[in-house]
Amino acid sequence: MGEPRSSRMDQILDLLVQEIQERLEGERAAPTQPAQEPILEPAAPGAVGAPAMGAEVTPAPGTGVVPAASVEGVPVGEPGVPPGAEEPSQAMSGGPHAARLMWRLVLGLFIALIVTNIPLNRNGVTLARAMPDAASYIVRDGFVAKEEHDPDIYVYQNGKFRWISSMDAFEHYGYTWKDVHIVPDGYLDRYDIGSPIHVLLKCQDSPHIYRLEAGQKRWIRDIDTFLAEGHVWEDVRFVSCAYLRDLPDGETIPPGSGRPPQP
Repeated sequence: MGEPRSSRMDQILDLLVQEIQERLEGERAAPTQPAQEPILEPAAPGAVGAPAMGAEVTPAPGTGVVPAASVEGVPVGEPGVPPGAEEPSQAMSGGPHAARLMWRLVLGLFIALIVTNIPLNRNGVTLARAMPDAASYIVRDGFVAKEEHDPDIYVYQNGKFRWISSMDAFEHYGYTWKDVHIVPDGYLDRYDIGSPIHVLLKCQDSPHIYRLEAGQKRWIRDIDTFLAEGHVWEDVRFVSCAYLRDLPDGETIPPGSGRPPQP
């Protein structure tokens, strides 16, 4: 098993945190409606406490400051936040909309944590482990893979990876090295492993069928054994009898069946 990769859940959390930050920054940067200027109504001529139109405003004695009440049309109020301005705490927090957004993201994260930790198969592989990373592959029928430090080559067929038992089998089924995907060590552990793929050899002038393994021919004793091993006639490859005779003999199938006959 290779060195473990970074947790997929860490990637999910980083993406959610980044999304929250971007949403909050967007709320803060959004232009706000400018506060409307109060409409200044000229004081009615002769009103009590208001100077007449065109009258000269005299500063307060000894100060040189015009009293607030003498400025035409400007309402007098307590110093503080101008009308229409947001409170600092609300502006910084993003307001009620940002709070609702935060709760939705927290709820989504909670659901994601539950879903990604539910086992997907009988081997206990969870979605968090099965999620693809930057070096992910599309696994479908015909996908050929070899782990980085393992010489064995597998092909994906009908939901399982099947070991290609020899280079003869590899070439017999038309595969080339360009078809082989090098995957990290332990990559195949998350999948079911099916029966191996062998090459069955036979020549025209002999009734015997052999299975080629590790450069040796293994005689299959009879048809019942042939079928019990899961072989089909489509797996049989016809070669010359001279080629078969030149191959060294391996253990019979089943083992202990005596001396194998020559083609």
